[in-house]
Parts: sequence; C-alpha cells; structure tokens
Amino acid sequence: MKITDIECHILVAPELREDATSSSQDDIVVLVHTDEGITGIGETDTGPWLVKAAIEAPASHSMAMGLKDLLIGEDPFDTTALWEKVYTFTCMSGRRGAVICALGAIDMALWDIKGKALGLPCYKLLGGAHKDHIVPYASLQPHGDTVEEYGDSIVEWAKKAKAHGFTAGKMECTLDGPYRHLGLKGTDEQATEIVRACREAVGPDFTMMVDIQYRWFDAASCLRTVNNWADLDIFFLETPLQVDNLEGYEILSREAPMRIACGEWQNTRFEFIELMDKGGIQVAQPDVGRVGGLTEAMRVCHLAQDRGRLIVPHCWKTGIGIAASAHMALAVPNCPFIEFLPAELCDSPLRRELVNDPLVMEDGIVKLPEGPGLGIELNPEAMEKFAYK
Repeated sequence: MKITDIECHILVAPELREDATSSSQDDIVVLVHTDEGITGIGETDTGPWLVKAAIEAPASHSMAMGLKDLLIGEDPFDTTALWEKVYTFTCMSGRRGAVICALGAIDMALWDIKGKALGLPCYKLLGGAHKDHIVPYASLQPHGDTVEEYGDSIVEWAKKAKAHGFTAGKMECTLDGPYRHLGLKGTDEQATEIVRACREAVGPDFTMMVDIQYRWFDAASCLRTVNNWADLDIFFLETPLQVDNLEGYEILSREAPMRIACGEWQNTRFEFIELMDKGGIQVAQPDVGRVGGLTEAMRVCHLAQDRGRLIVPHCWKTGIGIAASAHMALAVPNCPFIEFLPAELCDSPLRRELVNDPLVMEDGIVKLPEGPGLGIELNPEAMEKFAYK
C-alpha cells in the first residue's frame, strides 16, 4: 500500500468570534489517500491555515521539506519510521509548533488507515485494551458577560453534567490570563467563590477538576489561592502557570494541595520529558493532534507510566480527535479519564455535525469502540457546509 495524496480541508463555524478563546470554532481535516482506496482521517487543534501551509509547502532544501512531498509514495503502515522521517527533514522549520501539529493530523490518519486495512480498531494496534470502558469527564463551557454571570453559568453547567450522568467534570474558571473569557477580569477571591460553588453544586461524590488556564505568572501567587482549596478534594489543577515556567511547576507539584496537570500545548515527547522531569507534574495531558499523533502520544503515555504519572488527554475539537483520544486511553493503564462532552451538549456546530460519532456515554462510561480504525465517518454535508471559502 502506498500514500497517493494528502488533502487539507479548512472548516469554519458560522459567526466565528476572534475574541473568543474556543478553538472549536474552526478545524483542519486531513485526509490521507492510498492506492488501495483506503482513506485515513485526522485533525489537529491549532491554526488551520498554518497546518495547511506546513503540509502543502514546496521544499526549499532537504532540511525544510513540506510534509506532503515527504510522504507521497510511502507505506502508511510504517508509522514510526515516517514520524521520524518527517521530524528529521522538517527540523529547520519544524521540531515544534505548527509543523508537529500537522504531523499529528497525518499520523492520526495513518493509524486510521492501518485499522481500516486490517479491520481492527486502533486500540488493538496500539497494544490492546487495558479496560473494557473509558470514564469521560465533562469539559464545561461557561458563558457570561460579567464575572457573576460566568460563575452562575459554570455552576449550572456542573449541575447539568451531573444530571446527564457524568461522574466527573472540569470546571473552567478563567477570570484572567491569556484565555480569560471574552475579556473578563476577575480576582483570585472571585475564582475561589466560583470553585467552592461548583463543589457545593456537584456534591462530594463527584470527581472535580479545575482548569485555571495559565492565570498566574509565578508559583507563589498561585499557592496563595489554591492552598485555600485544600478541603475541596480537587482531582487536578490544570495549567495554573505559563507553559514554559518549569521551575514554577516544580514548586507547585511539591507544595499544592492537589495534583498539577499540564501538557495541552506541548509538542513531542521531548517537551513532556521536561514537563515531568523538571516540572514534576503529576498529570500529563497530551493532545493527540498537537503532540504529534498517536505514535508520539503513545510514547508520552509510556514515559508517564515509567514515572508513575497519570495521563488525562486534552481534546477540544471534533469527534475525530475525541476518537483518537479514546483509542489511546484504552491502550494504556494510567489513563483514568478522557476529556469529553456529548455532541448534543456542545455549542460548536463542528462538534455536533462533522462526524457520525460512535462514542456514546451510558451510565457515566463510554464502551469500547469496535469499528475499524478510528471508527468514525465524516458527514459530507457538514464538510461542504463549513468549508472555508
């Protein structure tokens, strides 16, 4: 089998808001075609125009190749060898950032091809299932033009998630920092009030995470607030500091009263080695598309397992990436949760309409996907409806 073509499809939701902080408003779907008529599907969560350029760019010289030129004519079954080839021959323009994200989408599609060709779900090819189901956590989507409205919204979302059958959920409390919701500006005291209200709303038997989204610049400022959350039984605190503040993460990992989670922006296993060994984080959060695809995500999972760390993948895109996260989660023993929100609860039309989604939560769990490859099908009407023109 040989790769014959790689297509990039940029999709954009209607009424995209550049001042919003949700990457679910656009997408790039990457299709890898083969000479045997099998097509693999992948996506990644970054600027879609950057990924398209990385894939389709002509080579300027041997160490700055476009990904498409590197892969045409190759065997899609050679996933690890092709990953290393692309990493090496894009080193001058890549190594991290959008080029690795582009590689992640292609690698995801290659695993989809392998599963379809063999008639097996991807998790079988990744080593087999360590469990018979996945536990999803609800990644909640608060709204509001004021801090008070925002807080009320996330409390209502928490109640809705529990009523829907979730046993775990992540409370986004983003009142400052680069991700602050539509320009909101709130205090640490207000953040504490919101987090306490969420715990009260869901009760003590609900696993609660908190995503503060890079709010603080230093560990001391973070600890002044989160030490007041010690009685709230928070499973992890996500991305409290700027992404490269490894010394700060090491302090928090030692002193904070909950696990520290990070990794949604990291590219390649090399950045996760730094995050775990220098930053000391207890929960690594690879995004399958951003980290470099399933090939690299599995390497990260095994590195975390060797260090006694948990994996809880980031995924905030469409059913394509969610499916990839689910297969990865099944194939490792140290992944207790995946980020998940049923399409019917999402405000993104891309999440609701792009994929015929086989992953269904029942009684708080998602059962093994059994379709070949990633087990998903694209909705051609949605591909046409949201195509960037």
